[in-house]
Amino acid sequence: MAAALVAGLLAVLVAHGARAQPANHTSSAVRQLRGSGGGWLPAKATWYGAPNGAGPDDNGGACGFKGTNQYPFMSMTSCGNQPLFKDGQGCGACYEVKCTSKNNPACSGQPKRVMITDMNYYPVAKYHFDLSGTAFGALARPGLNDKLRHAGIIDIQFRRVPCDHRGLTINFHVEQGSNPVYLAVLVEYANKAGTVLQMDLRESGSRYWTPMRRSWGSVWRLDSNHPLRAPFSLRIRGEPRKPLVAYNVIPANWRPNTDYRSYVQFN
Repeated sequence: MAAALVAGLLAVLVAHGARAQPANHTSSAVRQLRGSGGGWLPAKATWYGAPNGAGPDDNGGACGFKGTNQYPFMSMTSCGNQPLFKDGQGCGACYEVKCTSKNNPACSGQPKRVMITDMNYYPVAKYHFDLSGTAFGALARPGLNDKLRHAGIIDIQFRRVPCDHRGLTINFHVEQGSNPVYLAVLVEYANKAGTVLQMDLRESGSRYWTPMRRSWGSVWRLDSNHPLRAPFSLRIRGEPRKPLVAYNVIPANWRPNTDYRSYVQFN
């Protein structure tokens, strides 16, 4: 009887201790990719496209961003494999990447900022940056850009950093094919975290926000059971900042394949 009582008390104490000290299941790598870790992580890097290009021939990519050879991208772009691309949730995230002479004699060791604009379908490591030719060459010592590109694949280090799109507010591009009952909108130039986790739409005359869903990359869509009433207000949530609201940003006479620049930005 005494042995059973002691065993029961021990079981209670063990259970209480387990509840009092819950395990932390968030790894340092996950925290770092969310922008809160700050440390460098190992990765592999390759490059694609023209040696001095922005990656894809059309200066686009699987995120839907356009003009990636222009500001704020400036061809410093990259494909990310799934832990970086995250089915489109990683689109727009900014990272510093670097390689040292230990990785390759042509490496400068100086960090360069790149943005995820495309999807890497054939990863060679847990974290794999398939950089534009421009971004890959930028990791080299002066005059050794081509020599580094000839390496093909290199070891690098990376860390998440805030995006800094100075002078830009968030842009909403209404995609081709949008119509009164279907609206697809590309979100561009989100500052700081650079990513958009959710977007909602409010029709003219309504008090309610309707959730949109990610169509692909950074394109959000709404399939409606009635003709949508414009102008539209759009609410976006980044990570981990409070939502931003662009009131009546898409006007009543909106057209597909058109940019509508807002007056809001994460800061």
